[in-house]
Amino acid sequence: MAHINLLPWRTERRKQREREFFMQLAAAFVAAVLALLLWVSWMDMRINNQNERNSYLQGEIKQLDERIAKIKDLEKVRERLLARKQIIEQLQANRSQMVHLFDELVKTIPASARLGGLKQVGESMTLEGVAQSNASVAEYMRNIEASPWMGHADLRKTENTHKGDSRMPYAFGLDVALSRPKQEENGEGSDEAHTPLLPAASQAPASATTPTTGAAPKPASAGTAPAAPKPEAPAGTNGGAK
Repeated sequence: MAHINLLPWRTERRKQREREFFMQLAAAFVAAVLALLLWVSWMDMRINNQNERNSYLQGEIKQLDERIAKIKDLEKVRERLLARKQIIEQLQANRSQMVHLFDELVKTIPASARLGGLKQVGESMTLEGVAQSNASVAEYMRNIEASPWMGHADLRKTENTHKGDSRMPYAFGLDVALSRPKQEENGEGSDEAHTPLLPAASQAPASATTPTTGAAPKPASAGTAPAAPKPEAPAGTNGGAK
């Protein structure tokens, strides 16, 4: 006899499929939530690590900024010291320049001219004075250009004022460029190099006058007469005494 299944198997099968679908959907949802939580925790860990690195880098940058500020301060101090050193070297090199300049001013000025004022600015000097004529001013300019401590001279003005001393009615103004001899430019050591050395023979008389031990006997003075040799007695005299 044939068996006939009258139960609603299709409905049961549909319900079973629906249960399986919801179970799979729930499992997928749980897996997605777990994956999301893992990803969030991993990203938080990376963010924390990056924040720590940023904090470390900011601290290092702050220390480097402080070091850079100190280095800049040291560079400023170094620049000030170098500028002071250059000024000292310049003053050391030009310490004898003014002495030579005054000496040259006395040597170069002619008798028919007279200086009334001078002013030095850097490597140039301004001269103001009066002269007997324009020829005296020209002679003064030639003397200045021939000087080793003064260079080219520019005539700024020359005019007949008809005031003051009637013997020197011309007032003139000169702009003089200063120079330095080559031996002075070689350095300060040239002064010591040109210092004359005393010859060794100059000390010989002093040493010769010093008495030494074991020297020859002192000769007799001119007022002392040498002792005369004792005369020998003749042989005949001795015989008569007997």
